[in-house]
Amino acid sequence: MLLAAALAVVPLVLRGTSCGHDFDFHLVSWIDALDSWRHGIVYPHWATTPNYMAGEPRFVFYPPLTWMLGAALGAVLPWMAVPVAMTFLLLAGTGLATRALARQALPEGAATLAGCVAIFSGYSLYTVYERSAFAELAGGIWIPLLLLLVLSERQRVVDGTAAAGLALVVAGAWLSNAPVGVMACYLLAGFAVVVAVMRRSLKPVLRAALGAVLGLGLAAFYLMPAAVEQKWVDIEQATGDAGEQIQNSFLFGHHADPQLALHDAELQRVSWIAVAMLAVIAAALVISWRRKKLAGARSWWVPLALIPAGVLFLLLPLSLPVWNLLPKMQFLQFPWRWLVVLEAPLGIFVAAAVEQGVGSREQGIGRPERLQWIGRAVCGLVFVGLTVFVGRVFFEECDPYDAIPGMLQDYHNGDGFQGTDEYEPVGAENGLVAENLPAACLVADANAALGKTSADNPQPSWAAEQKSCVAVVPDPESADAKHWRAEGSVPSAGYLVLRLRRYPAWNVTVNGARVADLGTRDDGLMVVPVSPGSVKVQAEWRATPDMWKGRLISFTALTLTAALGLVTVLGAVGRRSQSQLK
Repeated sequence: MLLAAALAVVPLVLRGTSCGHDFDFHLVSWIDALDSWRHGIVYPHWATTPNYMAGEPRFVFYPPLTWMLGAALGAVLPWMAVPVAMTFLLLAGTGLATRALARQALPEGAATLAGCVAIFSGYSLYTVYERSAFAELAGGIWIPLLLLLVLSERQRVVDGTAAAGLALVVAGAWLSNAPVGVMACYLLAGFAVVVAVMRRSLKPVLRAALGAVLGLGLAAFYLMPAAVEQKWVDIEQATGDAGEQIQNSFLFGHHADPQLALHDAELQRVSWIAVAMLAVIAAALVISWRRKKLAGARSWWVPLALIPAGVLFLLLPLSLPVWNLLPKMQFLQFPWRWLVVLEAPLGIFVAAAVEQGVGSREQGIGRPERLQWIGRAVCGLVFVGLTVFVGRVFFEECDPYDAIPGMLQDYHNGDGFQGTDEYEPVGAENGLVAENLPAACLVADANAALGKTSADNPQPSWAAEQKSCVAVVPDPESADAKHWRAEGSVPSAGYLVLRLRRYPAWNVTVNGARVADLGTRDDGLMVVPVSPGSVKVQAEWRATPDMWKGRLISFTALTLTAALGLVTVLGAVGRRSQSQLK
């Protein structure tokens, strides 16, 4: 499995980083998180470098697991190696999780092959090379584990270990990627119902319900502020663009709007990936069924086989009423994100078709082992071919400005990076935040525009010779994810525009007096009134009430989950002891 994951990242080792669609966003998140750790802030909510050092509440809204993993890897590895290491770990996790699921119905060799196929499924490699969507890649780990725990055969009506495991999986999905969390919850509900019907038992539904409630509770320290504080940012930007709306991204969609030309080209590519994955699953199912490999535990195979049918339905325009009806489905942006759910079934059904002789031999029927090795060799050649293919077709070359060395230079120079539109303050525009701003700039008009655009750069850039403001404090005395301080001398009364974007969690004081009104500038920067003389501006990040509520809910859920698992384990030990005494 580890060799398969290593093979999948060979193009990254040989050619360097693939700067896919989301690469810049993730790299900045890792850098900012590590910087916060070095300032003693274990769980930052504010990212300091976006919007050219004015910051944004990125870590309030973006789930923490992958940006924490990236920061941890950045602390021990050169930054050039971090994307490779993270990709390897996530792909290996995908393979191992799929293998664990497959072991419920397949022998060890076939289960290992299933994990390898999941690693090399078209969508996983597309996610790595074309999109650099590291957080979404983690879905390949959580989805198989979720299916495994639902399919688990238990005698007790509510089995604590399975429910506790589901709670951890649901929490892990949400804490990795919000779209993965949405998909995991809907998949859990639908899959548990199908399994319950097949087994004529409510146990799968009860376990799923308990696991989902506890899992959402475990993730509440993130989910509560992320949900409540959306009113403070322009979160609708996440789905406001036509290219990010569900109805425009069904299979092979094509639009007359020239602004959607790039979107449509990408949609064509991922549509062919979807068709290929579904076709391979269908072929593998037919082969396995005809060879009677799927005979026996129908309550295991049938629910798994229904997943591709459900995903196909969601990829077609006729499913639009479902997308509009179910809460939070629109935030997936693209229907094809459901392809992550196909990775485990694809691996299992292909392995069942290729390795069907293993199970037969174990039952005494027997088939030549040579055929199995031929099948495995063919799969190995396919894996190598896919690696070469994605290295040529999906690999995204980095421009100098978004390559790791260039971004690290911008970070060390204190230049900062572009912000994320959905995290901008309500009524503000990221495109109006000027580059090269001083920490505190004196203006007579609180809403005065700062910086000028040029033919080469549509982003405004500030310079002292523009005389749009007086740089009272060129650089802050201190600036991290929880503290911002600047001190200087003001020559005349006016307003200080701070290189810090407004957000209600910041508590701002000027010479010790709290400032409640931080202005409504179009660029979203804070502005405070000042009088002539010495001035000391401080901003302290305060945990909001919803953050404290989320932490309390998570602590309660953690206690209940641990107690549930512990009671179940102790009960099993007690029953085993009693049986031995008898």
